[in-house]
Amino acid sequence: MKTRICFDSLLKQKKDKKISILIGSRQVGKTTLLKELHKIFGGLFLDIDVFSDYEKVSSYENFINTLKINGYNQKQKVMFFVFLDEFQRYEDLTSVLKNIYDNHDNIKIFASGSSSLTIKSNIQESLAGRKHITYIYPLNFEEFLIFQEREDLTLKIKNLRRIQSKNYYTLIPDVFSLLEEFLIFGGYPDVVLAKGNDKKEALKDILDLYIKKELVDYLHIEKIRNCKILMQSLAINNGSITNYSELAKISALDSKTVTNYVEILKETFLINILKPYFSNQNKEIIKAPKIYFLDNGVRNYFCNNFNPPKKRNDIGFLFESFCIAEILKNGEEADYLKYYRTKLGQEVDIILDRISELIAIECKYKENLKSNDLCGLKNFVNQYDVKKAYLINLGEMARGEKINKIDCFNLKF
Repeated sequence: MKTRICFDSLLKQKKDKKISILIGSRQVGKTTLLKELHKIFGGLFLDIDVFSDYEKVSSYENFINTLKINGYNQKQKVMFFVFLDEFQRYEDLTSVLKNIYDNHDNIKIFASGSSSLTIKSNIQESLAGRKHITYIYPLNFEEFLIFQEREDLTLKIKNLRRIQSKNYYTLIPDVFSLLEEFLIFGGYPDVVLAKGNDKKEALKDILDLYIKKELVDYLHIEKIRNCKILMQSLAINNGSITNYSELAKISALDSKTVTNYVEILKETFLINILKPYFSNQNKEIIKAPKIYFLDNGVRNYFCNNFNPPKKRNDIGFLFESFCIAEILKNGEEADYLKYYRTKLGQEVDIILDRISELIAIECKYKENLKSNDLCGLKNFVNQYDVKKAYLINLGEMARGEKINKIDCFNLKF
């Protein structure tokens, strides 16, 4: 198995009785992670997408009997490990997991699911205080380099913070070449490992499976053609302020259905929604959000545009998507990410609205910046007395007052 950064934290959950739940879109590597844990810990692995496997754990009695057949002893002192892949399909399974947790101190369950929407509603009450949730995203850039067998570059990236330079390209040209590939084709493992035109085919397979398994078979979306048009429109307008009424016209859906579909796309990890930042939180609810795809490869697939960065006029939005996704993959809460825009059009790409602090972040896919490129960031810093503000760009520049420079490979705040 290629290294995933979250794997060490999953290993550490071995002795914790709480149910470990891996949530993420299909094809991001959840099954691979579960199988690797199963290989290390032993126990029983079941694919709940297969009905016969579901039947084996569909009730408390079936669950315990299945474990006993596979070597479990109720009096054993060591943990017996159970791995349930794609468990979200059956709502009644959460009550079974609750009974197992409450009555057996020597059973440890790892489970995976691909729809946050249903998992949240099913486990919010029944598994309260009984679970660990780990979000599994497509590869972040460091993992991408590992999958490309360029671990040597990850060390150079970690040393960047020690360096002052006007042009990072001259220091690590291979990193920027791979970054361009990552910005175009994204971080789904199968896509990263594919070569040439096979990357497009891998993306097609991922999206076909997503539409069939998530939208049609599981969530029973009836107007799938309209939903595809909606996804294409969101891709074309990636990073722009979202007009739901306009989306409804384009996709021939009513506004309520568009809102519902957008929420489904978010909770099945296709997109991320950034609300606008206001000191008055009531205004955030009614103001238009921005929508970004969580993976640039998926976004570019819907746009049918795989041109390199130098031949694109949307590279700024792709870079913003990359930065937002990297921040999420580094463990930031999705609900903390917002954007800022004044009536005069001054903007800040990302506002981290944490409970204890406010952080402003501007993303620029440029080597050389002009002073007016930071007007929105400076305005926000001055207006809200922000103690931390960051510029993410490709080159070096003089630091402004209260504005820190951070390279685009170390997005931890």
